[in-house]
Amino acid sequence: MKEKKTNYSYVGISFVILIFGILFLPKIVKRIQNDEIVDKDRHHLERKGTFDAPVLSTIGKVPDFNFTDQNNQSISNLDYLGKVYVVEFFFTTCPSICPIMSQNMVKVQKDFLGNDDFGIASFTINPEYDTPQVLKEYAEAYGMVHSNWHLLTGNHANIYALANDGFNLYVGEAPNVEGGFEHSGFFALIDQQGNIRSRNDKNGNPIIYYDGLEEEGIQMLIEDIHHLLKE
Repeated sequence: MKEKKTNYSYVGISFVILIFGILFLPKIVKRIQNDEIVDKDRHHLERKGTFDAPVLSTIGKVPDFNFTDQNNQSISNLDYLGKVYVVEFFFTTCPSICPIMSQNMVKVQKDFLGNDDFGIASFTINPEYDTPQVLKEYAEAYGMVHSNWHLLTGNHANIYALANDGFNLYVGEAPNVEGGFEHSGFFALIDQQGNIRSRNDKNGNPIIYYDGLEEEGIQMLIEDIHHLLKE
């Protein structure tokens, strides 16, 4: 008699498991397929891979500029209105940080190829040597192919004023330094209205510029470009 009761118990448990599987297993599978995760309090659902949107401060307005690009076209700040773009200062014969900056900017370009709402402005700080032809050859060597990537040259004093006073990104002649010039390795991010924008750090202060030499700075820049393009 005891053996029969035990058998009945097993049958009952099996029946409960079967009903549970029929009712709830399809829902569990569906949730896994949709990458839905329930938090420990079971109060809300989150999509796997979501993150908080960065808070971007407005640093100031981009000064007016008008220079000549690698295709001998006149390019001004007005040509960038309506686009999110990145600004840098470099020179083609730079023996130190410029090659790293250029390679990293190409990484940024890769994320936005074919996107006409994105652009890059690369200003040479050695305009006497970096003619449009030299800039064109440099662009071809590095694979700078985005239609809105303009390598710009022009009046020496105007470029230096734009860097030092307009963007507060230091550039200068340095005869005793290899290459003959000094400049920062930072990139500036500009929104569609021509405002310099910047992510805030953990203390709520704007970082102002993005490190063009480090992978972390480049990844942060790419994320913030995506964010601005959605605004």
